[in-house]
Amino acid sequence: MKKYLVKKGDTLDSIAEQFGVKDGQTLRSYHNIYCALEDLLGREPIPGKELLIPEDSKYLKEEEEITDCVNDSDNEVEETSEEQKEESKEEEKKEDKEKKQQTEDSSSEHDGKYFVIQKGMCQCNQGFKFPKFKVTSHQKHYWNDADGQADYLAVTEDDLTFDPPAMPFGNCKLKPSSGGYLPCAYAPSGKWTKTYEKVKVMGKSCLTEISELICTTGGKITILKHGQQSETGKSHVMNANSQEQQIYNPIMNFDEFKEEIDETYLYDYE
Repeated sequence: MKKYLVKKGDTLDSIAEQFGVKDGQTLRSYHNIYCALEDLLGREPIPGKELLIPEDSKYLKEEEEITDCVNDSDNEVEETSEEQKEESKEEEKKEDKEKKQQTEDSSSEHDGKYFVIQKGMCQCNQGFKFPKFKVTSHQKHYWNDADGQADYLAVTEDDLTFDPPAMPFGNCKLKPSSGGYLPCAYAPSGKWTKTYEKVKVMGKSCLTEISELICTTGGKITILKHGQQSETGKSHVMNANSQEQQIYNPIMNFDEFKEEIDETYLYDYE
């Protein structure tokens, strides 16, 4: 395999086109299969990071086949017997079938999906509240955020605790009473399912947006938010143009708002 240093402005599709890979999705899947855990790739590559480039033909675009064979001695076209033609057709069919099978094997329902991090949120089809995750299976591996900084713990199939731990989904629709629905009695039936088997943290499969968990009461728990959405932080506020913000919101004094944010930040970290 080759290694490519991602440049500013690169996309998965543009890199795939440059190296003759089938498409950006195929390139991401190949990289995530063979790279180190800390180098797992999200929706787009990060400038300055190394990207693994496949050289195996099953990941590359098919080249046009040359069908005419010229005889160097007399410049006559070599004729092929009917038997050889039939054998050639059978071989082509066999190759096409193998390529199709390889493509199906390399594809996954998780392709294009985000991994779930600790600040992600869940929902139960029988509940009313949306708790966040509480990672208890490890305290070691993190997913990178949009800026390439590792901030949040990766959620695995063994992470069955939520925040808050008691009555995480509020009341339960499966427990009606004269006074309304009774409180949630969350009790997981085994581990998370539909996890990404190709990526593991300490031997445990990671969750993506399509992962599911069943509660013994009868509820089906799914991912509401994977947790990797961009959020406005202190740096965004401090770098914002005060005059432009004043136009958008004339009531607010944006310079005073910056000072408040700066003072709050210093107070929190002293």
